[in-house]
Amino acid sequence: MTGSRAVFAHKAMPNTRADERISSQEAAADTVVVLDFETTGLSPGDGDRGIEIGAIKIEQGQITGRFQELMYPGRRISNFIESHTGITNEMLDKARPCGAVMRDFAEFIAGFNLVAHNASFDKRFLDAEFSRISIGYSGRFSCSMLAARRLCQQSPNHQLASLVAHLNIPMDGAFHRALYDSEMTTKLWLVMLNNIKEQYGLSAVPFHLMQKLTKTPRHAVHALLEDCC
Repeated sequence: MTGSRAVFAHKAMPNTRADERISSQEAAADTVVVLDFETTGLSPGDGDRGIEIGAIKIEQGQITGRFQELMYPGRRISNFIESHTGITNEMLDKARPCGAVMRDFAEFIAGFNLVAHNASFDKRFLDAEFSRISIGYSGRFSCSMLAARRLCQQSPNHQLASLVAHLNIPMDGAFHRALYDSEMTTKLWLVMLNNIKEQYGLSAVPFHLMQKLTKTPRHAVHALLEDCC
């Protein structure tokens, strides 16, 4: 894959005004943007930058948009990051600067709540990259990893690849690229939502419930979800 821009937008679902998607406490957990960063390192506070952003937009549980682009971080990346991601310095040399990509990404996520696997990591990088270009976002975050720790307690661990295998979610690519990780996180997220709906008889799962679930002790999750029935 090269550094050329790759943004794929699909027709939005009807009756989904941007302000209504996130302003209501009952905003749906199946209408979100699921995102993933690949980065130069672990901490934007230490000067690390994004090198790739990937995201899946879902509305009422259906994919309505995709966003993927490499971005030039202003310096060379290490051999470890090249090996870990498959992204090379030559690929990044052809990419647009982070700020230009992030301005486009801000338009893509406008009006949507956000989901990521280990969301604290991706939120730190999103906040840092947006801060550099003085823009913000209105969506709230939820974490698929924290949700899975409560809903998939029998999984051997809660890394994305392990959860996908544990839940028998079909795989057709390689992890550690932003768009593929976003796609697999989306599948995981939707499986967890569907399991909640089936087990507890809910017609829909509110986003705020998933946020609350990620902060609930594991032993109290069943009672939390039963109270919603």
